[in-house]
Amino acid sequence: MATTATTSKKSATVAKPTTDKKSIVKKHGLHAKDTGSAEVQIAIFTTKIAQLTDHLKLHKKDNHSRRGLLAMVSKRRRLLDYLQKTSQDRYVAIVKQLKLRR
Repeated sequence: MATTATTSKKSATVAKPTTDKKSIVKKHGLHAKDTGSAEVQIAIFTTKIAQLTDHLKLHKKDNHSRRGLLAMVSKRRRLLDYLQKTSQDRYVAIVKQLKLRR
């Protein structure tokens, strides 16, 4: 009885970030090393959410990544709520820049 190994036709693709973290910090941060402000964190989560959404369109049954996506969306939502409570101007600016439905 001969056993043959079957190889998968699917190729493993690694999600390449369209923009790296430094450019996001440069665009949305208050200074070059500002990674902690709410605007930067929201922008980083937005790019990660977009990447994971594309991944899940290809891999519909990847429930572990789907759970991570929901956690990121929730975290972004909390950061947006915080920003709305503390500084309405910054909130409106980041929603407009990132074109979020809010």
